[in-house]
Amino acid sequence: MKAWLAMAMVVGTAMGTAADFPGKTDDWHGFVRHTFPYDGRQCFVVLPKEAAPGTPWIWRARFFGHEPQADIALLNQGFHVVYMDVANLFGAPTAVQHWNAFHKYLTQEHGFARRPALEGMSRGGLIIFNWAIANPQKVACIYADAPVCDFKSWPRGKSAGDWQNCLKAYGLTEEQALAYPGNPLDNLAPLAAANVPLFHVCGAVDTTVPMAENTDIVAARYRELGGSVEVIAKPDCGHHPHSLKDPKPIVDFVLAHTVSPESHAETMLRGGLANCRIRFAREKEGRVAFLGGSITEMEGYRPRFAAWLQGQFPETNFDFVNAGISSTCSVTGAFRLEQDVLAKGRVDLLFAEFAVNDNQDAHHPPAISIRAMEGIVRHARAANPAMDIVLLYTTNESHVANYQKGIEPQEIAAHRQVAAYCGISEVNWAAEISERLRTGEFDWAKFGGCHPAPFGNDLYAATLTGLFTRAWTKELSADAAVQPYSLPEKPLDSLCYSRGRFLPATEATLGEGWRYDQPDWGGVSGSKRGRFTSIPLVHTTTPGASMTYEFEGTATGLYVVAGPDAGMVETSVDGGEFVTRNLYHAYSAGLHYPRTVMLWDDLPAGKHRVTVRVSPEHDAKSNGTAVRIVGIGVN
Repeated sequence: MKAWLAMAMVVGTAMGTAADFPGKTDDWHGFVRHTFPYDGRQCFVVLPKEAAPGTPWIWRARFFGHEPQADIALLNQGFHVVYMDVANLFGAPTAVQHWNAFHKYLTQEHGFARRPALEGMSRGGLIIFNWAIANPQKVACIYADAPVCDFKSWPRGKSAGDWQNCLKAYGLTEEQALAYPGNPLDNLAPLAAANVPLFHVCGAVDTTVPMAENTDIVAARYRELGGSVEVIAKPDCGHHPHSLKDPKPIVDFVLAHTVSPESHAETMLRGGLANCRIRFAREKEGRVAFLGGSITEMEGYRPRFAAWLQGQFPETNFDFVNAGISSTCSVTGAFRLEQDVLAKGRVDLLFAEFAVNDNQDAHHPPAISIRAMEGIVRHARAANPAMDIVLLYTTNESHVANYQKGIEPQEIAAHRQVAAYCGISEVNWAAEISERLRTGEFDWAKFGGCHPAPFGNDLYAATLTGLFTRAWTKELSADAAVQPYSLPEKPLDSLCYSRGRFLPATEATLGEGWRYDQPDWGGVSGSKRGRFTSIPLVHTTTPGASMTYEFEGTATGLYVVAGPDAGMVETSVDGGEFVTRNLYHAYSAGLHYPRTVMLWDDLPAGKHRVTVRVSPEHDAKSNGTAVRIVGIGVN
């Protein structure tokens, strides 16, 4: 695996040579430029003499070659310079779609960095901002030069022909355009949430694209959103000339946010994480819960963050809840949230970490990850509408391989969909670590693998504390008060596990052959974890043994420990036909593996009676018919 990862990093930095790109070549300021069509648009890729580690690039919009001093300086730093001509589309959705296709091509086929710097002059501001707003986690930083940030400022009232072309590109009438809510200056929140820094260079007396109608509004609104923006207003300068004679400030900005190790951190801040801060600071009380798998359970990022938080609020009485259980996925998390987290009392801050186990353990399709993660979020917020929540995406070899090919892992994409829809903050460690590996900053062995070494957990903690540092930059106002959050009334998945819990074992009717006690593990082969051998389980090894239970809801499953002797169960609901569910897992051969096996997950809402009986059959790799139930999950 180490050798594979080392090779992946080499591949990532070797892409983009002259032989890789189609089309004709010519000389551009002493560098090789490739010109070729892609997705029906003319494209340029200018190659550096030697690509910098990680293949960083700057993506220029409109007026390629005009005032090129910053681009040339970045080529000398090992950057590629990229252009896709979307002229006369004025940043409309069609232009964004073309850029989506080209970004996918460059990252997946040529190993370019996932997050380029964007550069837009004049009308180019519309496409760089609109593409960035649609793809905030694919942008490292934005250099905008006298940018159009509102098409009502330009071309409207400035260029009749361009204004008609703009209306055509967007498919709007004049009246619709004046009310259009999709201009960049009206949609900055996604960029601020993703911590995308802005750098504007403008002429102070520009009358073509006036600062007062564009950059000044963007800067004020972005700062109000907590975003970082720097503006250089050139005195006595109009719309031209663009750029700076000495491009060093532009180049330094781009380098700081593309190739420095800290620049690879990927976080999304939504909601400001203000409620928990008010509790910690004003009421001197706080409960912080960490729900996840073994990466949460271990002495890793969790105690590091807890120590940092206690240092921020030394007088606060914290209850840190470690609800990490090795091997458990988001489905199990949705059912055990009630007993392992919410039963502890009011929770002010919840972290949920299941990206790795939804991948390598449960192999969930995206729909199931969404069903479970949305259930966790909605259940948590139902218990405390003011609860701050952060979703955490840890990494493994599969995530690294996908990100380094420019592909977002499907379970992370699913978790992110829930976070975006529900307004939840995120920390994407998987994307960050993949990029830092690709640049050669460290290797997988030094990071420590799926269960990080102290070095890796230090990186995890640094990014996580960085999110909170960013959220809490400003002083708390005197009138700051805890406010409930609202969630979209309509769920992404109407069957999400938002009422997940475990039935008390006493509510199950156990037939002959079943027992509810602590099993005799002495003669049972396979590795066992202490948390499960020291508690009573509902268990049997008797084929044909039957049990029943009733619940009200839409879904039910069995949280089991499935070892080398794990069997199968036949289950029926409301007197219907029996279906068979296999309890054996790929990891069961040597371990009594904790997992949730769903019996039914799309029942009509209402009361149901479930029958579970032990099948005489078992998996071909199993040596028995054992059923050991930790909990009966219902939703």
